[in-house]
Formats: sequence, structure tokens, C-alpha cells
Amino acid sequence: MSAGSSRAWTGGTAPSGVAQRPTLLRWGMPRDPAASRHLAAFLVTTVATVLLTRAFLAATGYPQIGGDGLHVAHVLWGGLLMALAFVLLLSFAGPVVRPLGALVGGIGFGLFIDEVGKFVTSDNDYFYEPTAALIYLTVVALVLLGEALHGRRPHRPEEYLAGAADHAVSGLTGGFTPRARDEAHALLERAGDLRGTEQVRRLLDEIEEDHAELPNVVDRSAALVVGGFRRLVTARWVPWVTVGVLLLATAGSVLQGLLAWRGGTDVPGWMLVALVASAGVSTAIALLGLAVVRRDRARAYRLFRRAVLVSLLVTQVFVFRLQEWAATTGLVVDLVVLGLVVAELSQIEAAEARREAAGDATDQGGGPAPRSDDGPPVR
Repeated sequence: MSAGSSRAWTGGTAPSGVAQRPTLLRWGMPRDPAASRHLAAFLVTTVATVLLTRAFLAATGYPQIGGDGLHVAHVLWGGLLMALAFVLLLSFAGPVVRPLGALVGGIGFGLFIDEVGKFVTSDNDYFYEPTAALIYLTVVALVLLGEALHGRRPHRPEEYLAGAADHAVSGLTGGFTPRARDEAHALLERAGDLRGTEQVRRLLDEIEEDHAELPNVVDRSAALVVGGFRRLVTARWVPWVTVGVLLLATAGSVLQGLLAWRGGTDVPGWMLVALVASAGVSTAIALLGLAVVRRDRARAYRLFRRAVLVSLLVTQVFVFRLQEWAATTGLVVDLVVLGLVVAELSQIEAAEARREAAGDATDQGGGPAPRSDDGPPVR
């Protein structure tokens, strides 16, 4: 930035443009536009690690590494992998290392949290019955934290600009693949006309092209999954199947809980009531979505998403407490349904954005919009 275009700030108050921004931006902490993908990869890897670890230990008879009074628990390997993830994320600048850090950290956290039963019981009981529910509650809490940070408020233009500049960090040293350049420019377009946008655009354009890059397993896996879900949701019967599968899964979860309770599972009665109540709420929301799907598809799929989230974040917590690891089937079904719903919502929202853009272009090119007799222009 030239001296003629701006003046260094040395006073006691921030320039007016900066002063109006949220506190985190004032502190130099913009949110990463790709953070939701990285957090999802971290949590999916965590859950997969727990399930695979439990399956492996059960299949091999729960072997122990060590001897002569020593036992190297896998919580230690988890701690080492989490430390390695921190070292990677703290050592390298730019966005390239974050997917790798998410995967390594997810494996480490999965190995760590899998042994939580040992640390909440006086006799170090790995098979402590509420372990599955404790692990699930931890994952739910992290999901809600991620939603609070990235899902409730849209990213600001300054954050997209920072994201584009962050991409330039890796490009300056290693060049850009065509995919990386397109991704950086897409972020820049979402930033709009901010101070510094043109400088970042020129910087991106100056970066050399190079086709060598660290494979991004997170993005490639996400693209395959999303692509598969989008191919599925093109059928008109998907809403009915989606709700049908969700209702069957919810009914199965309630049935599992009731059978476990009748079988003598030691849980308070309010937990069973809460299970049935949350399942009822999820079912009611799903049926409401089905009732409006013909006249308002976008609203219907938002209701479907809300129904699945109630099941995932509330109902399944109680099922895991009642049925332990047998509840994993319901969790997988809910995740598949959520994937279908999110894929359809993304298509609906993209279509709405295209229609709005086309409408704006028509208004700008075809003269003023028609007016009603007593009000502003009708859009």
C-alpha cells in the first residue's frame, strides 16, 4: 500500500472503518471460511477412530501393549497425535496444513476420548456403561461450539478477503494449481469491494502456476460425498423416502430405549420420558416439513434438517445412554439423512441465488421495476 493512498495509524483510536468491526476482527482473528469443513473432518475422524478402535479391540481380545507392570494405553498415542497436530498447525503458515492437522488431531482425539471411562471411575473401568453417552455428548458439544462460531452468523466480507490473502501465503512459496487459484479468486469475489481487494487480486494474479500440491483428503472426500448425495436428491420421491427413513430410525431408537429399560438398564425414569419426548418433537417437525414440501420446498428441507438435528443432538444422546454402542446404527442413519437434506438445501439455495442474480440483472438492464399505485417498486 503506497504512502499516498493511506497513512500509518499511530494514534490512540482506530480508523473509523476498523472501529466499526466486531471485536474479534479488531483483534486480528478472522474466521476461516473453510473452518466448517475442517471441523467436520476433525469430528468425523474422531467418531470413526472410536468405532474402529472399539471394533479392533473386541476382535483381538483387548490386547495390552507393555509388560512387567507397564501398560501403554492408547490414550497416550492419542495425546502424542494431538501434540503432533498442534505442532503442524503452529509451524506452517497458510491453509494447506489445516486439513492434515484436522485428520491427525481427529485420530488423536478419538484415541484419547475412547478411554474416558478409565478417568471418570475409581477402578479405571474401560467398559463403564455411560462411556458411549459421554463420548457422544462430547462430540455434540463440539458440534454446537462449531455451529456457534461458524453457523449462526455469516462470514463478513473482511473474512473472505482475509481467506483469499491466506491462500496467497501458500501460493507465494509453492505456486498455485488451477484449483487453488480458482478457490482464492472465489473467496475474493465474495469479499466485494473492500479496501485492499484490488491489491490482493493483483497478488493472486502474479503467483506462478505449479501443479504440485499436498493432497487434500478432506476436500476430496467431501466432494465425493456431496456429489453422491446430490445425484441422489434429484429424484422427486426423495422427500418422502427421507422422512420415511427418519421416522423409522426414530421409532427404532425409541424401541431400543424401551427394550433396554425393560431389560433392566439402570437409568432414571426422566431419561426415558426425555427420549420419547425428543423423538416426538423430531417426528412432528419432519411431518410438518412433509406437509409443506409441495408449496415451499426450501422451508420443507429446513424443517427436515431441524428434525434430524433434534434426533442427532438430543434423541441419540439418550439412546446411547440406554443402549451403549448398539445405538450406532441409528446415528449412521441420521447422518445419511442429514447428508441428503443438506445436499438438497445447497441446490435449492444455489438456485435461489441464481434467480436473484438474474432478477437484479434484468432490473438493471431493463429499466426501473414496475411500481404499485401506493408503494415502492414491486420486485
